[in-house]
Amino acid sequence: MEPVAKPSSPSARDVDGDALRRRIAWRVLPFVFVLYIFSYLDRANAGFAKLAMADDLKFSEEVFGLGFGIFFIGYLFLEIPGALIVERWSARKWFARILVSWGAVSALTAFVHTPMQFYAARFLLGVAEAGFFPGIIVYFTHWFASRDRGRALAGLVMAVPFSLALGAPVSGLLLRVDWLGLAGWRWLFLLEGLPAVLLGIATLFVLDDRPRDAKWLAPRDRDWLVAQLDAEARAKAAAGGTSIRQALRLKNVWLLSLGIFATNTGGYAFAFWLPTAVKGLSGGSTSSVLWWSGLIYGLGIGGVFLSGQSSDRTGDRKWHCVAGQVATAFFLAGSTLPGQPVGLVMAWLCLAGFTAFFWPSPFWALPSLTLGASAAAVSIGLINMFANLAGYLGNHQVGWLKTHGFDDRACLLFLAGCYLLGAVLVSFVRVRAIRSGPPPYAHAILSVLSRRPSPPSTIAS
Repeated sequence: MEPVAKPSSPSARDVDGDALRRRIAWRVLPFVFVLYIFSYLDRANAGFAKLAMADDLKFSEEVFGLGFGIFFIGYLFLEIPGALIVERWSARKWFARILVSWGAVSALTAFVHTPMQFYAARFLLGVAEAGFFPGIIVYFTHWFASRDRGRALAGLVMAVPFSLALGAPVSGLLLRVDWLGLAGWRWLFLLEGLPAVLLGIATLFVLDDRPRDAKWLAPRDRDWLVAQLDAEARAKAAAGGTSIRQALRLKNVWLLSLGIFATNTGGYAFAFWLPTAVKGLSGGSTSSVLWWSGLIYGLGIGGVFLSGQSSDRTGDRKWHCVAGQVATAFFLAGSTLPGQPVGLVMAWLCLAGFTAFFWPSPFWALPSLTLGASAAAVSIGLINMFANLAGYLGNHQVGWLKTHGFDDRACLLFLAGCYLLGAVLVSFVRVRAIRSGPPPYAHAILSVLSRRPSPPSTIAS
């Protein structure tokens, strides 16, 4: 049951809490949603550009695989420090720095000529973008109570397939241009990096760090919201904590960590290498390949929505997650069957695109269901680290396979195997109880904001 704060002043009794929560959501979420669209587009657009870069720069598939993957190594450097900066300094200034720097690095990727330059650009892009999503999680704790925070974060997840679905056809159009003697793929990086720079500047004027800074809120509304958040923080902080050493002894921690590591090894490679696979399997033009890729990614929006609706209605998380993983493995394997017409291959991949985004939301609800509040708080950091390291391994491995003579069907089977292994591992997770509540995306980050591990959704002082 959510703690309800007592009014901090007589005027607070007149606040319409539901109307205020809706107003805050409409003020904050659309802009953050747009920011996250460009965040994911600028990390994934190298997969679209590769279709033309390969011919221009003569990079091997292994070079691209390492370049795609090294982004995640850079990303790990500032993930948690970035969240701390948002909590203790300024969200809008930190987000502005991130957006401007990642937009600039993404644009500068247009001028790479050698593998080392490509690796450096991808690594720096990861460093530049690190701390954005964790920072958003912490930023939401400044504005939303836990009952609203889960829905806000679930909506943000939908930006991932939306970004890929939008980015693929737009990138296809940009690859066809030849302005000022620059190849289309160079314009792709330049023009898709520019919006991040502009949004970074806009962030300084659109976002407010905390409710007390929001001039668009009446004083009594600010007081009511701060009272709500402070009451929740006090109630959650009183619940105690679990040490990292204690959490690492839990079987479920390792099942979840290895489960998402296996699944994301396939999942991140699917996101980056899909256009290459579609081109190899269909033999179509670059433009048609990216339109097909956009459709496949776009179906993931439906997967996110249906998964959230169904798992919320039934209260089940574990088997929704496993079902999405197994189904993705099945559909990816189906696309590799020999002798199929191109249309049937694309149908298999469309189904895989739907289910590839079906499992994440239920998965991220599992730590709090299986580990308990305080154990989940300190364990999600480890789980998330495995999730990001998988982005390096999966992309590098697919590049290695293709360089060493394995075709697109073999690579898709590798991805299917990763999803299936992840499903097997998650199926052994023991769920103690089914209870409602928001997905605990913020637990690990918030747990490092105070001296002792804090339970989920704690707002550090």
